[in-house]
Amino acid sequence: MNDGTAIAQDPAQPPPEPLDAQLERHRVELTGYCYRMLGSSFEAEDAVQDTMVRAWRSHDRFEGRSSLRSWLYRIATNVCLDMLNAGNKRARPMDLTESAPLARAALVPRPDHTWLEPVPDARVLPAVSDPAEAAVAKESVRLAFMAALQQLPPKQRAVLILREVLAWRASEVAELLGTSVASVNSALQRARATLAERPAGEGADAAVSDPLDEEQRGLLERYVAAFEGYDMTALTALLAEDATMTMPPFDLWLRGPADITGFMTTLGAACAGSHLVPVEVNGLPGFAQYKPDPEAGGFTAWAVQALEISPADSGPGASGGRITGFHCFLDTQRWFPLFGLPLHLEGKPEKGEQRP
Repeated sequence: MNDGTAIAQDPAQPPPEPLDAQLERHRVELTGYCYRMLGSSFEAEDAVQDTMVRAWRSHDRFEGRSSLRSWLYRIATNVCLDMLNAGNKRARPMDLTESAPLARAALVPRPDHTWLEPVPDARVLPAVSDPAEAAVAKESVRLAFMAALQQLPPKQRAVLILREVLAWRASEVAELLGTSVASVNSALQRARATLAERPAGEGADAAVSDPLDEEQRGLLERYVAAFEGYDMTALTALLAEDATMTMPPFDLWLRGPADITGFMTTLGAACAGSHLVPVEVNGLPGFAQYKPDPEAGGFTAWAVQALEISPADSGPGASGGRITGFHCFLDTQRWFPLFGLPLHLEGKPEKGEQRP
């Protein structure tokens, strides 16, 4: 019985870390896992919060036969599988329709749950010291890979992510999923076969170094100058011949510099004079686009852009990389707060000024 006398703490032993701090250390990597499973930034955060609540409530029953990290992944996997039982598969516009020529371009929106959503790198990519590990993590949240994952059944998706992205052993995955090693290996083979049969598609050849190399930084600087100056000739020189442009929540997508720049000077003409703020999105270089606000003055949030870049050519007469994908996510009320960005800028920053 406690008689009120304080129990001395062994000075050689640090005090136990509070449970909420132990759980919080795993939040970013769990969010990345749930995002790869679900294809939605907001659903991933909901899934992680549900995971944390379940872990808190049942921690007294955690027997420690596995690590806390493995136990949290088991809970998160069950949460995601439950959420995926509704059968929803998120997609990019090119996964749903054929590209439209500019003459037939029409902006038809689809519901939010249709679309593969963007995510800030900082929310899903934990800091790691190994450059190779960091590169794999970035590649595994890029839009093309995420779209491919959406084609897999939920359990195959979990196996592929755990084995090939997170580098878990087959025995660890089997224990997490409550199945056999043979079943895990079979699911992995089926997942690989499905991805191998899928056309390479748009964005598959994106080759973004980490950090950006000099050639890529130069390409992005030229892109910013061309876009902010609305110089379609300069922009055309930066786009690959088969470059694609998407604009969720609209299912329209365009292919080729002529249709992309043609759209920008017709239906998209109000974007002239925009200001771009760099962001890191889905392991890709990106920008928050603010377009001029004729009513309130200044600039209003318009889109989060994610850019896919082809590798530079090699050999005699080699040319630099090109922009192969130009993906604009237009639901600014959702995306800009997620990236920690304001919805309005009072004025365009001076050259060299860092804002927002």
